Amino acid sequence: MKKILDYLLGSLYLVHFGLTLLVFHVVQAVAFNIFGKKAHKVVVDYMNFSLTYGLYLTGARISLINLTELPDNRPIIFVANHQSSFDIAAVYWFLRKYHPRFVSKIELAKGVPGISYNLRKSGAALINRKDGKQAVTEIARLGKLIQDEKASVIIFPEGTRTASGIMRPFVTGGVATLLKRAPDALIVPIAIDGTGAFNPKGIFPLKSFSNLSWTVLPGIEPAGKKVEEILAEAQEEIRKKIRITVS
Repeated sequence: MKKILDYLLGSLYLVHFGLTLLVFHVVQAVAFNIFGKKAHKVVVDYMNFSLTYGLYLTGARISLINLTELPDNRPIIFVANHQSSFDIAAVYWFLRKYHPRFVSKIELAKGVPGISYNLRKSGAALINRKDGKQAVTEIARLGKLIQDEKASVIIFPEGTRTASGIMRPFVTGGVATLLKRAPDALIVPIAIDGTGAFNPKGIFPLKSFSNLSWTVLPGIEPAGKKVEEILAEAQEEIRKKIRITVS
């Protein structure tokens, strides 16, 4: 019976997911080209709201928890573990006040309705993993952008998804580049839990009645610390929150 529910409710959510991306792709284009960047961001906010709370269609329990007070007057670098493609909408919606941009692989800039358009228009860093120079240049550009705007960036230092829940070591390069261009930034860890188990075999089937949580942890001041130390501390705090270990 549980497997039948997984397929039925998972199918319902994926229909919702696809329709949301298609509808909001069109609305984003209208908003951006007619009303500008601010209107476009509002549309993106509600696209991510729909993707996040649509998870209730699978019977999921969704927890968005903030354990710290975040500043409004300085850039923020959010560093998160990465379990699933379903990590992203909720963390964006949760942090929308801070105008988050993502560090994303360049392949996502095309071919995904709604998401690709937003990545291209929002100022996200679209990196080519086969071209280190291009990747550094893109991340540095985004670092300067969040420094100038007192905005935020969301980066997954593992570099890829780990559905098993066993974190890979955090890679320092992206955060180091961001900090060079955004020296005033606060580092804030985010613990994401349950999304890997929600879709352990890829996009389908989804596991119904999953417990999914996104927890913003206390910030880490980078002054006087090496990037390796900062990320080790961030990963340890995430590990303690979601009870996983580094491979």
